[in-house]
Amino acid sequence: MTDWDPGRYGAFRDLRLRPALDLLAQVPELPQGEVIDLGCGDGAVGPALVARYPTRCLVGMDASEAMLSNAVLRRCYERLTLADIADWRPERPPALIFSNAALNWLPDHAALMPRLALMLAPGGVLAVQMPQQAGAPSHRLLRTVAQALFPERELPPLSPVLQAGEYVELLMAFGEVRGWTTDYLQLLDPVAEGHPVRAFTEATAMRPFVAGMTPDEVRAYLSAYDAALADAYPALPDGRVLFPFTRVFFVLERS
Repeated sequence: MTDWDPGRYGAFRDLRLRPALDLLAQVPELPQGEVIDLGCGDGAVGPALVARYPTRCLVGMDASEAMLSNAVLRRCYERLTLADIADWRPERPPALIFSNAALNWLPDHAALMPRLALMLAPGGVLAVQMPQQAGAPSHRLLRTVAQALFPERELPPLSPVLQAGEYVELLMAFGEVRGWTTDYLQLLDPVAEGHPVRAFTEATAMRPFVAGMTPDEVRAYLSAYDAALADAYPALPDGRVLFPFTRVFFVLERS
């Protein structure tokens, strides 16, 4: 895939930031140590993390050079690291690993989450938020349209995100863990081109589906996806679209 587009991703900054702030509000007191913004993207959560932990060393990590180039402009991070989460290890056990809408891109959560938990300092916290939208029309139609138009083509893997209760069961041996799910009822404004929900997903969930498509294939795919979205998410009388979006959260305090 091409690198992330910070401009497209940032078009819905407020909607994407709110779950991160909801997660941060549930983080308990921390032991000594660094704060890791794991999958920090363009650094949108950086100011909130600095405000909450002004005396801590804040470290941002992401696999996107484009996103990190924006994150550095926020001047929130003591260090920014270009790395793949799958291979990353902290220099020392952190007090907090905070991950907002990043770990959903990695497979095998049954192995990933315990591995992250074991990286924490004693009393450290793993706080995670991920989209849980695979069964919703916005994300399901990405796959349905691709299968219809390109039946011979291999599709991206299904979402690895589990239910909140499964993360609690997975991590309870490591300490005190709480999990929950929130449905955000998002209202999207009309956009100049295409359906408003497409404007939201094309910066994230759509990326692996259009990767490798020719320009003509992309146009055909977007046209079919827009038509399907119009049925699934009809416009309200004021032109906006109601777009429910489900996110799963958990906070582990390591014993």
